[in-house]
Amino acid sequence: MIWVLISIAAAAFQTLRFMLQKFLSMGVLSAGGATLARFLFSAPFVMALALGYMGWRGTGLPDLGPLFPAYALTGALTQILATWCVVALFAQRNFAVGITFKKTEVVQTALVGFVVLGDRVSFQGLMAILLGLVGVVVLSKPPEAEGGWTRRILNKGAGLGLLSGAFFAVSAVGYRGATLQVGSDDPLMRALVSLAFVTTSQAIALSLWLMWREPGQLTKVVGSWRTSVWMGLASLGGSLGWFTAFTLQNAAYVFAVGQVEVIFSIAASVFFFREKLSRREGAGIALISASVLSLVLFL
Repeated sequence: MIWVLISIAAAAFQTLRFMLQKFLSMGVLSAGGATLARFLFSAPFVMALALGYMGWRGTGLPDLGPLFPAYALTGALTQILATWCVVALFAQRNFAVGITFKKTEVVQTALVGFVVLGDRVSFQGLMAILLGLVGVVVLSKPPEAEGGWTRRILNKGAGLGLLSGAFFAVSAVGYRGATLQVGSDDPLMRALVSLAFVTTSQAIALSLWLMWREPGQLTKVVGSWRTSVWMGLASLGGSLGWFTAFTLQNAAYVFAVGQVEVIFSIAASVFFFREKLSRREGAGIALISASVLSLVLFL
């Protein structure tokens, strides 16, 4: 069950990264700039770690399967889009609720993983995942909303959350597919090679996009290095954890356990951003937490 501990550690690092990303998006950088900072300041650390690990192991670059570029680049693009959605979501809801909306990725990852890779989930695992989905639905009403369920669910915050979950689902399955294309029996080697390729591609592609669409934003991203470098390190810890877990287990189960991020985000929301949660939001988060505990017990 080492993948469970790795997933929990990845969730902790990811919460820290989103905290820093929210700070940067609050007037310092645009949503695109805050998204780029996450990749740009992570890529050098990832590349150095990958090369250092290969040197320490005394091995060269492992053989890569023919589908590696397709899986990796698909995951890279959809992760950019997903992260962009999450940063935009922070302007709609508070930190903890925003992260919880993102967790629709678990259900969607199970579906995408089955279609693309043939990954299956058990009946007990599916029930636990659906329990988490109920929690997301409970959270889907914005604080000021009134009216029926249509208005509660069909709002901008819910839309961004669901869209980010869809993109993260495709990204996770793409990354799991990429790690399985790396010719090595070492899970960490497979994770590092995939992560180095992906993060470098993301940093280059998004930099070029912002130079075209948001002139001057790249300079602001570089200028934010005092904060962004810590976000890059947190991103390295989170991404390496996710990629390593993906080499060991079905992506849907990895993300399901990773929902402990909700608990971490509550602490961040209350103690760092001084935000308050309503009873309804607390109930939704409790349901999602119960979903995580059920999965750990069933698997």
